[in-house]
Amino acid sequence: MQTFLSATELDDELIKQLPKEVLLRVFSYLDVVSLCRCAQVCKYWNVLALDGSSWQKINLFDFQRDIEGPVIENISQRCGGFLKSLSLRGCQSVGDQSIRTLANHCHNIEHLDLSECKKITDISTQSISRYCVKLTAINLDSCSNITDNSLKYLSDGCPNLLEINVSWCHLVSENGIEALARGCVKLRKFCSKGCKQINDNAISCLAKYCPELMVLNLHSCETISDASIRQIAANCPKLQKLCVSKCADLTDLSLMALSQHNHQLNTLEVSGCRNFTDIGFQALGRNCKYLERMDLEECSQITDLTLAHLATGCPSLEKLTLSHCELITDDGIRQLTAGSCAAESLSVLELDNCPLITDRTLEHLVSCHNLQRIELFDCQLISRGAIRKLKNHLPNIKVHAYFAPVTPPAVTTGHRPRYCRCCEIL
Repeated sequence: MQTFLSATELDDELIKQLPKEVLLRVFSYLDVVSLCRCAQVCKYWNVLALDGSSWQKINLFDFQRDIEGPVIENISQRCGGFLKSLSLRGCQSVGDQSIRTLANHCHNIEHLDLSECKKITDISTQSISRYCVKLTAINLDSCSNITDNSLKYLSDGCPNLLEINVSWCHLVSENGIEALARGCVKLRKFCSKGCKQINDNAISCLAKYCPELMVLNLHSCETISDASIRQIAANCPKLQKLCVSKCADLTDLSLMALSQHNHQLNTLEVSGCRNFTDIGFQALGRNCKYLERMDLEECSQITDLTLAHLATGCPSLEKLTLSHCELITDDGIRQLTAGSCAAESLSVLELDNCPLITDRTLEHLVSCHNLQRIELFDCQLISRGAIRKLKNHLPNIKVHAYFAPVTPPAVTTGHRPRYCRCCEIL
């Protein structure tokens, strides 16, 4: 007697005929959600979808509010030595016990993102340093309970560390940085945004022990001076990205040192460094030919001369921020657009609060064929008509501008009102 299978039964039979190796290979390309859905298809798929080999790279950011400690512990035990990359960014319910279990089972982990996991302490990093010797990158951004001890643990147990982020870890000081630098000499990327206790001594240690440094972010490390930046420049010739925004004590001496030693520099963020002048940027324009991104917001002393130097010396410039550079004029933009970067590279130009910029600037920008976005907030001398003309020439450009309400005409007849309309509303 011939037996006919239903469509569902037929699908099940076909599924079972697929070799295990093929399914595992397919599952290796899926994200967490897709794997969990596959695990609900049938028992066979459940076993394979939850196999540790399919969970080598896990990002749980989308589940941050729902992730509790036991979930991490289950994943750790299931994945074991397969897990190489894990992101727990924003998982604020995860604590030291979960990270300890993770470290105990996942000895091959290389990339670990614990940013905004506010419950973890030095106990977590102690476990990581003890068991995860292959770790190359760790993100501790906004882990407010992390102290210098964590950096000492990582220095002792993770000699292959290439990247670390301790931004907004307010308890980290020069002692922790010195220990880290001594033990992790291969370090290429260091980020300590908002760490007020990190000073010249800390940065000097990085310069001394970590010559391979390529990315350095010292945003809002307010006590940093020219002395340590000059050491970084001289000892770290591979430096490519530097952020010293809000390091207000820096002067042109820092820019000159970078110009002399760091010819591979491609990103420079110096927002709020009010002591920088045209002299420093002239030096950069002369020697740093590979600059692609520059944030010069609130560098209030620079003039059109800076733009002339960048136009001739930086042909690869893609993004330039000049917001609150109040001495920049139409002529500076004209010189910028005459350079090779304007026609070939420039895609983003930010000019917020540049009071001397007029419609002429937009006329000059017509030649920037790759320009994708321009910021013009509070540029009072820019008109809607000029923006329309620019869009006619560059139809794909995004223009962000704000036009303040027109001031009402003065009252010429009758009694003068005691308060303006705004005061009445307030």
